Amino acid sequence: MRTYSNLFQQICSFKKLHFSYFKARKCKRYRDYVLEFGRNLEKNLIKLNQELLNQTYCHGSYREFIVCDSKKRHIRAAPFRDRIVHHALCNVIEPIFDKSFIFDSYACRKEKGTHQAIKRLRKFLKTLSKEKRNIYCFQADISKYFDSIDHDILFSLIKKKIKDKKILWLVKEILDSCCIRKIYKDLFSFRQIGIPIGNLTSQLFANIYLNEIDQFAKHGLKEKYYLRYMDDFLFLSYSKKDLFQIKEKINLFLRENLKLTLHPKKANIFNVKNGIYFLGYRNFANYRLLKKDTVKRFIKRQKFYQKKLNQGLMSQKKFNASLSSWLAYAKFGDSWRLRKKILKTF
Repeated sequence: MRTYSNLFQQICSFKKLHFSYFKARKCKRYRDYVLEFGRNLEKNLIKLNQELLNQTYCHGSYREFIVCDSKKRHIRAAPFRDRIVHHALCNVIEPIFDKSFIFDSYACRKEKGTHQAIKRLRKFLKTLSKEKRNIYCFQADISKYFDSIDHDILFSLIKKKIKDKKILWLVKEILDSCCIRKIYKDLFSFRQIGIPIGNLTSQLFANIYLNEIDQFAKHGLKEKYYLRYMDDFLFLSYSKKDLFQIKEKINLFLRENLKLTLHPKKANIFNVKNGIYFLGYRNFANYRLLKKDTVKRFIKRQKFYQKKLNQGLMSQKKFNASLSSWLAYAKFGDSWRLRKKILKTF
């Protein structure tokens, strides 16, 4: 296995930190905390550079808030200066780990994403449907995934690739900055569990962690029709019995190797004739539809925006931007009639 060392200078050089500053402020350049940091940009970056080089850098406290979209999410946002460090770290170590990820892992990776995952699922379904046989799907996600990641296991996986002790120190500093909970083994030792959803590093760490299940699925179980988007994954097969066996093996692997469990209500095996609900769409071999809940949420939100627009509390430009954004999302599904109806309504 190839390992990497002497990478720390690539992270904490002034040039790299300056580049990471621009990445961290993207779409946020007029926020108060970004303007405050940028007011003395050179001085702040030099200070960050020295703290990293001297290993005196300490991660700041998180701002916590709740986001409600399809479900409530507890977000922990790091201070802006720490986000610069997150970008600097990921810029260097993400390409190293990405090389070892399987092709069919689609979350938070370059040239991947939801659309590519859905296109791949359609390709799987088309290939399997040529046989004119029943196709079954085992679809699951992990129960409280981000809150359940074990720091010791994650750190051991990172150490397999990264040997630079200073980078490992920085990774540990970021991990220790936000432990969701501690599980005490005894009076003197405990396990740290959980990583914050809001961190850029958490996206990479989450992929590193579940790469273990990817490798097991593709090389241990030798399953061809498997793909994953973050903690939502699925297998396709002609055999329902095989999928039940896979479910048992996956559950055992997760418990014994990663200290994770499948979501009790979201680990199901079913015939795909009624479609597969995956990443916001109801997917079939030859077409895809939007989920009804997604459409209902959009209409409810847009009616609220319409009310604000009529009261002069929202600009026409912002209203149109919201509508255009959703229509672009809907266009990826087979939704011509729906989009026509939405345009008539709003």
